[in-house]
Amino acid sequence: MASDAEIARQFEARPITEIADKLGVEGEDLLPYGDSIAKIHLRALKRPRKAPGPNKLILVSAITPTPAGEGKTTTSIGLAQAFTQLGESVCLALREPSLGPCLGVKGGACGGGYSQVMPLDRINLHFTGDFHAITSANNLLAALIDNHIHFGNELGIDPRRVVWRRVMDMNDRTLRRIVTGLGGPMEGVPREAGFDITAASEVMAMLCLADGLDDLRERIDRTLVAYTYKRKPIYAGQLGGTGAMLALLRDALQPNLVQSLEGTPALMHGGPFANIAHGCNSVLATRLANHLAEWTITEAGFGFDLGAEKFFDIKCRTAGLDPAAVVLVATVRALKMHGGADKKQLTDPDSEAVQRGLGNLEKHLESAAHLGKPVVVALNQFATDTEEEIAVVERRCRELGASFARSRHHADGGPGAVDLGKAVIEAARKPSAPFQPTYSLEDSVKDKVTQVAQKIYGARGVVFSKEAEKDLRLVKRLGFEKLPICIAKTQNSLSDDPSLRGRPEDFDVTVRGITINSGAGFLVVLTGAIMRMPGLPRVPMAFSIDVEGEEIIGVE
Repeated sequence: MASDAEIARQFEARPITEIADKLGVEGEDLLPYGDSIAKIHLRALKRPRKAPGPNKLILVSAITPTPAGEGKTTTSIGLAQAFTQLGESVCLALREPSLGPCLGVKGGACGGGYSQVMPLDRINLHFTGDFHAITSANNLLAALIDNHIHFGNELGIDPRRVVWRRVMDMNDRTLRRIVTGLGGPMEGVPREAGFDITAASEVMAMLCLADGLDDLRERIDRTLVAYTYKRKPIYAGQLGGTGAMLALLRDALQPNLVQSLEGTPALMHGGPFANIAHGCNSVLATRLANHLAEWTITEAGFGFDLGAEKFFDIKCRTAGLDPAAVVLVATVRALKMHGGADKKQLTDPDSEAVQRGLGNLEKHLESAAHLGKPVVVALNQFATDTEEEIAVVERRCRELGASFARSRHHADGGPGAVDLGKAVIEAARKPSAPFQPTYSLEDSVKDKVTQVAQKIYGARGVVFSKEAEKDLRLVKRLGFEKLPICIAKTQNSLSDDPSLRGRPEDFDVTVRGITINSGAGFLVVLTGAIMRMPGLPRVPMAFSIDVEGEEIIGVE
């Protein structure tokens, strides 16, 4: 099959004004970035709704990722294209790609095959500059902290207790831990520091959870950045840079409009990772999609245990959202890997390996049922899948009471996902109660972590390190116990050990630290060896990217 880029070149992007017209966007609210990309001004949310019926929100999640791939974003796009094929009013709400994975190991985030959003190269690289704006705002605050310390340190900030880190949108392991301020008195005060990837920045989380500029201003002001020599907290608002940060973020706060290969509208906005942040596109983009169309299809990063749990317990709780149904994406190949097969065996018929791997799917179905939402299992079908293998998955889904639909959206686009679209519409139109959060905000932090670990991961219990116990005492002293939690955990396993595939049992989750993200409004719970600044692989995808003439090649 042709590469994603070769397939994309077969399609000509419709003028972005035409895509905006499908959604009823007023001309004065459309801010074009060339012919095929635009931002939509937030005032569009205040205009009368033009969609003919009430909106229903669909969340697309997946089983635990494997190197075989699950295709969650591709499925989201294919599903939306199927809704268009069925004559439904629909809008996608997706995350923006990060340059780190695009140039590193994972590739871009525009879908694949005949279920992509376009223009692929522009979206995957600089897009509309949102990530650059977030990086700049984050690093302005970091510079203001060091500048304050250099010029007299009126607030009494202890350089050893600065918790605000710099960020960049690139995988660079050498920047995880650094020393700044070397070179003498005129170069600043030496201290230990470090970089995270932009997707892990609290500014990214704040932008994605904010409901407007005023709310974003309040979030920045209350962001914890350091402690004094007397161990009193210092917040960003005390440093006087909130206004400048807002100026850098003003345009980035407005959602981006693009389109699928088949012309289905897509809002791509914000991009926190789900293994180190909350893994969802912006609240504003989701609300705007809800406002402009009858159906909103969105996704949450990685497997249900990471992105979907945070989607419900952080994003939905914060923004008052409530999906009508959940799509859980699986592939025969990934289930084989969870059943013990290696990459060389993925194309060999092996229904027994599929059967052994079903435990992972079953656990995610249990978690979705716990949250109280109807589920449709979407089998992302490949040419090498046998009918016997597919039957194993379908039979188990039926036994567990979950709807099931196979989909060939990668090979056939929207028409290949029509059966899935019909199943999702049927599930979403059934009455369902509001979702049930995994924990109460009144619970202790330990209880919140334990409930997620046991109910969503299937853990036996949780072990807190001495450093984590120390962090818990600090959280209590500063009055942040009632915040929701955002667990940073490997995406490769239900446990915190990335080597454990399938459905691990009798395991404990180890918490090694807790970070207060008071601006975003959650506590980041660090588990296992998860890092907030990835590294490049030995052979990064950057090696395959180039320019021929004026055309960018190798971006997938």
